[in-house]
Amino acid sequence: MQPALTMRVFLASIFVLVIPIIRAQVPHWGPCPEPEVQPAFILKQFMGRWFEIAKLPAQFEKGRCIETNFTLTTDNSIRVVSSEILKGEVRKIVGTGVIEDLKNPAKLGITYSYVLPYSPYWILSTDYVNFALVYSCTDVLRLFHVDFAWILGRTRSLPDATVEKARETFATNNIDVTRMIPSRQQGCDKTL
Repeated sequence: MQPALTMRVFLASIFVLVIPIIRAQVPHWGPCPEPEVQPAFILKQFMGRWFEIAKLPAQFEKGRCIETNFTLTTDNSIRVVSSEILKGEVRKIVGTGVIEDLKNPAKLGITYSYVLPYSPYWILSTDYVNFALVYSCTDVLRLFHVDFAWILGRTRSLPDATVEKARETFATNNIDVTRMIPSRQQGCDKTL
């Protein structure tokens, strides 16, 4: 087989394998960006309940009233409980998070399964009491990447100016948030 044809077959095979990811998420050509993360991040202060304010579309988040509760289990690991209301039912998933590099504690890894590797969960910015900006990216052979971005709040809504500043922070770090959508956080307390 000719080298050019072999390469085309290889790339087509990769494309077929990752098409479900592409259809569900926001793909971009090239490798993942390397955004700046929260300097001097303090994991203990980040713990507690966070509500999803806005996000890049994610296949695994289809409901409303999405929130995550983080609980410290050791100095560098956490319990992660995420919940949403989907079709009138509260659905929860429990995971584990770790600081993967103690020199850079804002770069967490989170998994919701014992058989899956940790996914990046990077805290780009937070004031710990109002908002947090979180980014995750999976690189596929440095040909393209699929990323996730979330604006989180300690309350179910944030001022428009805070959301706009958060979007600017993502953009400054070469993260495309043009497809970011607001999360549905209405009528949650009545249902939960």
